Amino acid sequence: MGMTELGTALRDRRKSLRITQRELATYADISHNTVYKIERGQGNPTLTVLFKLLDVLGFEMEVRVKMLGV
Repeated sequence: MGMTELGTALRDRRKSLRITQRELATYADISHNTVYKIERGQGNPTLTVLFKLLDVLGFEMEVRVKMLGV
């Protein structure tokens, strides 16, 4: 999933919960500007920021590791 798809998924979930970007930022203890950029695919959140957003929005992350050259 690219940053644009991630941002769209987060925005859609936020809207389905009927919370504003400012509310999401407050709940996740991050800046409003960070939420704005991530939702537009312009941000590159750290794992800490991403986990905060996912927690507030009720998402879980699945990580897949692909070994190259094995």
